[in-house]
Formats: sequence, C-alpha cells, structure tokens
Amino acid sequence: MTIRTILVDDEPLATQGLQLRLQAFDDVEIVATAANGREAIRQIKTHKPDLVFLDIQMPGFDGFSVIQGLMDVELPLFVFVTAYGDHALRAFDAQAVDYLMKPVDEDRLAATMDRVRQRLQEKRSAEEAGRLKEALAEHAPEAAEELAESANDTPASNRYEKMINIKDQGQIFRVDVDTIERIDAAGDYMCIQTGDNTLILRETMKDLEKRLDPRRFQRVHRSTIVNLDLVRQVKPHTNGECFLVLGSGAQVKVSRSYRDVVARFVH
Repeated sequence: MTIRTILVDDEPLATQGLQLRLQAFDDVEIVATAANGREAIRQIKTHKPDLVFLDIQMPGFDGFSVIQGLMDVELPLFVFVTAYGDHALRAFDAQAVDYLMKPVDEDRLAATMDRVRQRLQEKRSAEEAGRLKEALAEHAPEAAEELAESANDTPASNRYEKMINIKDQGQIFRVDVDTIERIDAAGDYMCIQTGDNTLILRETMKDLEKRLDPRRFQRVHRSTIVNLDLVRQVKPHTNGECFLVLGSGAQVKVSRSYRDVVARFVH
C-alpha cells in the first residue's frame, strides 16, 4: 500500500532533509509540503493524506493548533518532528504515532514507519469490516446479527494497546506490550517489568487491565498481572498454589483465587 504523506515544517532545510530520508521507503509518496500551520490545514483538507510529519514549533500556528483545526475532518496519522524534547508527553496525549527529534535518525525513522504501517493496516481492516457489516445489514440482516453477536463475544485485538507511554524520571518511554513480562501493583503505581528493566506508571491496576488484551495478560495474584506468552514453566506448590517461571527466570506465585489461569497451560 502507498502511504500518502505531507511534510510540515517552517524550516526548508528540515523539510528537505526529511524528504531525503523518506526516499529510502518505497511505499511513501510525498503529496505536499507546508511551511506553516495554516497552510498545513489547507493541504491536509485538500489531499486527505494517510500520514503527516508535523513540526511542533512554528510561528503563529503550532503543530497542536493544526490538529485542533482539523477536528471537522477525518484525521490522518501524525508523527511529530521537533528540536525540543519537552513536548513529548503532550504529543502522545494527542495520539501521535511517534515523536522524532531533529536531526531525524534513520534507524529511528524506520521504526516509526513500521508503527505507521501497522496503524494503517488496523485502520483499513476496520474500514473493510465496517463496509462488510453495512452490506450484510442491507442484503442479509440475519447474518449481520450473527456477526454482531460474534464480535461482542470475542474481543478485537486492535481494541487493546500495543505501545504504552510511560513517564518515568522526567523521560517518556515507549514500551512495546509484547516485551512486558509482568506488572506488579504498589498502591496507585504500577511496576512494569520487561525482563531487563523496571518502569513506574501511575495508574490503577483496574484501569491498566482494560488497556491490555485479556487473552495474553492475566492477573495471577491480587497485585500481579503476567504476560502468558512469556510463561516458560509451571511449578506446583502447596495448598493449590503454584509458581509461573517467566522468560527472564523470575518466578511469580499464582494464588488459589486465580488458579484457573494455570489451567490453560495444562493440555
């Protein structure tokens, strides 16, 4: 698929540099550029791109104002590009795919484009499903009802977070949920364990559970969630309890209240 892209930056050299780096990606088509926020809004409404690389610091109309000026149209994906790191949290709050620092690193840009492709594929799959439902509702209403019931019974994977943004020690960390081994609760704080790192997230366990796919992330103790894909061994213990051995070698106790979680490992 072709990713129709607009570049927005008030510095011509920055735009040219990003254009050169994007030439490495055969699926990227740059359909327009803009040198200020107002021009960016006009170009986005005209071209309806898939992706916009958006500078934050621009005179008059900054990057966040651009997004606010597009609330009446379907938004493209945004990647913020800036020389300043102090806007990172606000950028992620604006649902940006990523946040790149100038000068843009080639490897970092490649990782960003992988995320863009994933988000676009999810979006297009959802649109195709929507068109299918509309066609079924018109021509086969009974089948449409069955499809709706099935969708309600089975959680869609794209409802759940694939990346979690964590502000820790004044920095923003982008954590791929696939790398999360377990999550331990400490009051209103969550300790996110990735095997080789621990990050602190201020959020309740109840709210965090809603963001994670329950087919993979299950609570095994009142204060512990485990990524079931990273369980390597189940070790029985006394009183109906057991331990799960994770990929890092860490052992997590499963309390009796959550022993049904272990049942899925027994064939």
